[in-house]
Amino acid sequence: MHENIARKAGLSGTDQKYLGFFLVKGAMTAGELMEVTGLTSGAVTGLIDRFEKKDLVKREFSKTDRRKVLVVPDTEKIMQLMAPLYKDYRSHSEQLIGSFAEEDLKIIEKFLEGSIAIMSETVNQFKDK
Repeated sequence: MHENIARKAGLSGTDQKYLGFFLVKGAMTAGELMEVTGLTSGAVTGLIDRFEKKDLVKREFSKTDRRKVLVVPDTEKIMQLMAPLYKDYRSHSEQLIGSFAEEDLKIIEKFLEGSIAIMSETVNQFKDK
């Protein structure tokens, strides 16, 4: 699903995923983006270049340290691009969630939080090696 939506937006599935990091975290340095994505510096540079070419981000010097370059997302433009493509998915997901009792939602939430913790633990095991 994400690959198909990304293609409609003119992105690859992974680029769309990485674009989401900007929506969550806001402006980042290339180094911070490397840490979040796990990409190499060259891959991050290419990613930023692709996003910049589509006017989804721009590079700006930090106001406090001119040596530092921030990659600043154009959140409005990103949302204009992506939100319409997720409209039906979002609507159907809300209907599905609305069909569960509050007690069921607590069980689902516990499961999802536990799954995320397990994934994070697994990722951290690979970082240590």
